[in-house]
Amino acid sequence: MGKNRSARAKGPRGGKAGLVLSLGSSALAVVRATKQVRRAKGTHDKLNTADAVAGMLPLITSAALVLRQLRGRKRENPEAA
Repeated sequence: MGKNRSARAKGPRGGKAGLVLSLGSSALAVVRATKQVRRAKGTHDKLNTADAVAGMLPLITSAALVLRQLRGRKRENPEAA
């Protein structure tokens, strides 16, 4: 028989607690990267600043993906939220 493709993947991000933990760690990483951008701007080094900003982009994307998953879960099961 075929696999149920609509079932959510289990694992560290499978549950709501895992998603919240992932969102928290992403938020901390964004805070650290923001501090790095400020330090780079303070030295007026354009290359260092560009590197710091580029490093923030995947972190922001990751946080947005986790938020989307949490919102999707809330829409699917509003009484459990």
